[in-house]
Amino acid sequence: MTADFSRNLRSICAEHGSIARVCREIGINRQQFNRYLNGTGLPSAHNMRRIARHFDLTEADLFSSHEEFNLRCLIGRPKQSSGPADLMTAAFRDQAATLRPYLGFYHAHFWTPTWDGMILKSLVWLREIDGFVTTRSLERIKSTEASHSQKSRYEGLVTRRGNRIYIVEHEMMREGSIVETILTPSYRQEVKYLRGTTMGIAWQPHIMPYASRSIWKRVEDKVSIRDAVRACGAFAPNSRQIEPAIRAFLTENQALANTANGMNLLV
Repeated sequence: MTADFSRNLRSICAEHGSIARVCREIGINRQQFNRYLNGTGLPSAHNMRRIARHFDLTEADLFSSHEEFNLRCLIGRPKQSSGPADLMTAAFRDQAATLRPYLGFYHAHFWTPTWDGMILKSLVWLREIDGFVTTRSLERIKSTEASHSQKSRYEGLVTRRGNRIYIVEHEMMREGSIVETILTPSYRQEVKYLRGTTMGIAWQPHIMPYASRSIWKRVEDKVSIRDAVRACGAFAPNSRQIEPAIRAFLTENQALANTANGMNLLV
């Protein structure tokens, strides 16, 4: 049974490019995966399920005789779709193991032309669903004169590629714009800050693209979700609601402030 499993796994991997790429996409350590390939070990139930799901097979398929596997799962198997949906989901599949240290709630801070000269503070939730890491972001903002307010909700997917974390989100209200955030991973044992760039579409005063430095701070476990939502808003850079480390990162270069006036900026 172990011999058939390892032969079947080698065969299906040969159809999917390099072993290193397969390991990255599944989120399994290469050395550990090599033991499955050479027959010196079997995956745990959890890893077995992830491997089967990645190759669109059942666990029973992987343990079938090698002859039956080749006939039914390789030769007789229809080509996998390469449609638009597959192009997107492949990059985000099986990211839970890689991104597990980053799961939880964060306050995201960035500039936006919609709130000129203000730092926007939103709440982001990173969680695992069926091997994917998903986001749910909330914005709750009201102008000081209460002349207008902003309530937005975004949902999206997260992946780690190379030395960056990529977040692509879709707005669930209004016209449904797309927002992308690219963050640098933290190598500290406890993740506190994640720094990078956010790119999106401003909806006031004009519909226009923008980019801004972005810094995420993890919300402590002792803080309730209700209080975390209440902490959201648009704040002046010198507000006590903006921590010094966050203020320093967002205002490090005077040119960053121009982002609030609609200028594009990448870091």
